[in-house]
Amino acid sequence: MEGSDACPRFTGEYGMTAALSAFSYLLVVGAGVSVALQQVLNANLRSEIGSPWWAGFVSYFVGMLAMLAVALISPGPRLSDSFAGSTSWLSWTGGIFGAIFIATAILMVPHLGAATVLALIVVGQMLGSLTFDHFGLLGVPHYPVSPTRLAGAASLILGVVLIRL
Repeated sequence: MEGSDACPRFTGEYGMTAALSAFSYLLVVGAGVSVALQQVLNANLRSEIGSPWWAGFVSYFVGMLAMLAVALISPGPRLSDSFAGSTSWLSWTGGIFGAIFIATAILMVPHLGAATVLALIVVGQMLGSLTFDHFGLLGVPHYPVSPTRLAGAASLILGVVLIRL
């Protein structure tokens, strides 16, 4: 599957109805709002307990408990030794980048504000995602960079500038 012509977002390959598609978009927007709320709450916790590192730990610990509860009640495979043998070591390192994200946000929200921090994070996510897509890195399907996609990224950067004014 290569290029935007084969992209299920546009072809309806997954058979999504318009209502399901709209619900999916709203769900993702809601997840984005939860990221903003998480960063504000983490920054507040940092201020209240006096440590960005413990605030980050608490964020991860509470998140870990929530994910553990979901994993335990959801159907599907259980964590076992066979998981480790059938995966790449690199796949297990995602939490490191989550920690970088949480620590950066905890440290920067009090200085730049939640909107600016999250706008800059979205710009970083978009630039990284375009790179992963364009080169098909780490198993991501290849979607070449196009002028339209670059214009979208440039619009995000302009958005950061406008948010800072």
